[in-house]
Amino acid sequence: MRTLRYAGLAALVLTASSCQFFKSKDRAVVQQGYRGTAMEINYVNRDVQVAMADLQKQIPAMLPPAPEGGPAPAWQNVQVLGDISVNEFNRTMISMATWVAGGAGNCGYCHNLANFAADTYPDGEAIYTKAVARRMIEMTRNINANWGDHVANTGVTCYTCHMGKPLPNGLWFYTDENQVLRHYLDNVAGRVVSHTVGPTEANRSSVKQTEWIWATMINMSQGLGVNCTFCHNSRQFASWEQSPPQRVTAYAGLQMIRQLNTEYLAPLASVYHPSRLGPMGDAPKAQCSTCHNGVYKPLYGLPMARHYPALWGGKTDWDTPPGPKFTTPVAAMPESASTAGSGMPQQ
Repeated sequence: MRTLRYAGLAALVLTASSCQFFKSKDRAVVQQGYRGTAMEINYVNRDVQVAMADLQKQIPAMLPPAPEGGPAPAWQNVQVLGDISVNEFNRTMISMATWVAGGAGNCGYCHNLANFAADTYPDGEAIYTKAVARRMIEMTRNINANWGDHVANTGVTCYTCHMGKPLPNGLWFYTDENQVLRHYLDNVAGRVVSHTVGPTEANRSSVKQTEWIWATMINMSQGLGVNCTFCHNSRQFASWEQSPPQRVTAYAGLQMIRQLNTEYLAPLASVYHPSRLGPMGDAPKAQCSTCHNGVYKPLYGLPMARHYPALWGGKTDWDTPPGPKFTTPVAAMPESASTAGSGMPQQ
């Protein structure tokens, strides 16, 4: 089980989309483009090994597979996980308590311990963490089932983002209507390419929009712990034909995070306790660093999700590469600026 558990960590894949791979005692270099174009990614082997060892110490032990069969479900008020066995349900709940509510596990973080089926505490106050957890399970299932173009066969679990803490890293709130991180929510004007010196009816790009997309790209780069050439050819940043395959993966991730923020996270503003809301009353939202935590593959590609069927959302073919969904990203992204991010959304 221990060997299986760290198989994803041990197989740190650096050559999936590279042209050439060079390795020495202390350094590994993935060359993604022609020599002389600076299209390469450098890794210090000893730093990677130390980071992986530290991660192994943090990840909670994976529970053994649930025994098949078992009693028929007799749940009360189970709104999301009613399609799995009793044994798998209990296994999933125990794992979630560890993944989200601390290393020791804490069922009371989401439940009234006197009545696990209740949605309120004994004093009648709503258990908002339980309502949020239900929606997060649905979100996780959606990612694993429908966003293979980004998460591939690795998938995600609650631990991918939470890493043993109630609040993941990288959550963000509104600051003003020009919030750069709105690019992860509703601002689709991510493509700023000017072909004329001055503005025209066909060229509405502005310096401000250029600053926004530049800031967003830097944010994405920091979130994944990579440089610009991980997704772009520096001689022509706008060209998809000259970009590495990671750019399409990143584009799918951007579309995914917008859906997650729009359909799952932002609407929870009315559910959260006021202490969890931002200064402008909005719910916490995610960005690239929320899952990646500064690593180009979350948890260095540890495939936890395939061992927790409750989070699959219908996916079972973990060893089959997902079919391409974003084959024409240029056509899917409008050239002109959008007005979608020009004002604060109604809460």
